[in-house]
Amino acid sequence: MSLNRYRLKHLRTQGHRGARRASQLLERPDRLIGLILIGNNLVNILASAIATVIAIRLYGDAGIAVATVLLTIVVLIFAEITPKTVAALHPERLAFPFSFVLLPLMQLFMPLVMAINAVTNGILKLMGFKPDLQEGEALSQEELRTIVTESGSMIPGRHRRMLVNILDLEQVTVNDIMVPRNEVYGIDLDDSDEVIMQCLQESTHTLLPVWHEDINDIRGVLHMRNLSRVFRGNGLCRDALIKEVETPYFVPENTPLHTQLRQFQQKKLRMGIVVDEYGDLMGLVTLEDILEEIVGEFTSNLIEESEELHALDDGSAICSGTISIRELNRQRGWDLPTDGPKTISGLALEALEAFPSGHVVVQIPGYWLEVLEIEGNLISKVKILPVNDQSVSETAD
Repeated sequence: MSLNRYRLKHLRTQGHRGARRASQLLERPDRLIGLILIGNNLVNILASAIATVIAIRLYGDAGIAVATVLLTIVVLIFAEITPKTVAALHPERLAFPFSFVLLPLMQLFMPLVMAINAVTNGILKLMGFKPDLQEGEALSQEELRTIVTESGSMIPGRHRRMLVNILDLEQVTVNDIMVPRNEVYGIDLDDSDEVIMQCLQESTHTLLPVWHEDINDIRGVLHMRNLSRVFRGNGLCRDALIKEVETPYFVPENTPLHTQLRQFQQKKLRMGIVVDEYGDLMGLVTLEDILEEIVGEFTSNLIEESEELHALDDGSAICSGTISIRELNRQRGWDLPTDGPKTISGLALEALEAFPSGHVVVQIPGYWLEVLEIEGNLISKVKILPVNDQSVSETAD
């Protein structure tokens, strides 16, 4: 009964004979328990009768008490606690060879086992239980997460994190990982040819959104592999640029990542424009962003990360107000809340309940947030310090 059912299934598919016999016995655990208890009680009662007879012959009427005490100790130590503890610690080592004996015994005593089970099942039904209704062995998402997390050295740490991240895709939406509207890098057709050419030359992205006058007026997406086609001589050809622009793909806000990943796969696309219910652009989400949620950050983002986050020796960190809370948690191993605002700036504003006019410190569960810089209507730089750090009192002062 202590066998790992999932490992048992794996061994059975590998052709392990002991696993096949054990699986056959565990198909009806009520019958297996019935068979074991029949033998168990038969031996115990027989031992009790023999011990009582011997004790009475040796000690007279006092032999009943002597036999009871001695047999109880012997049965508990040698027939119950010790063997069952060993079996619980090494279930496969004992279950597989014992199944070779139990399986033919099950067939031999099947009529007796079925008769006893019929009586016990009838009593259970009268008490309101349903012995014939067995719970399925399917695992919930949280149960699977626990198994992966506690697998230890059986699964490398990096692989465990990837598996857990895959399970988290259902809980995360495109809003959590998208590039926000104010950070979207693209081409405004209303700019001059020189500005557009400079934008193309300085771009580090493979896909660039193209809009006219306002970012909400997205005309399409330009793939940088077609860049050579938009130049004529030493200048920019706007007609060729517009011709090479591909139709934009719009993504509704709050779309779960696992759904969006499937959409990217089906449509053979790599970037989507996230819009709200009014059709206004909220940001961009790419296939790379979703893959990073599974495998971790790519090398290409290390420079950007160093500009947005600077760790200090006292355990705190100074970061950009626009950095994603999820990204910060992943890099620093923190547990900042992710069920509300998506950025540190938003988290600080939520805690302050008002826009700060200057330097201010606010506490949230587990952390101090210190607003260092403000640019316009945006908190641009924040210092974060875990509350359990030694320097918390100094920061508070």
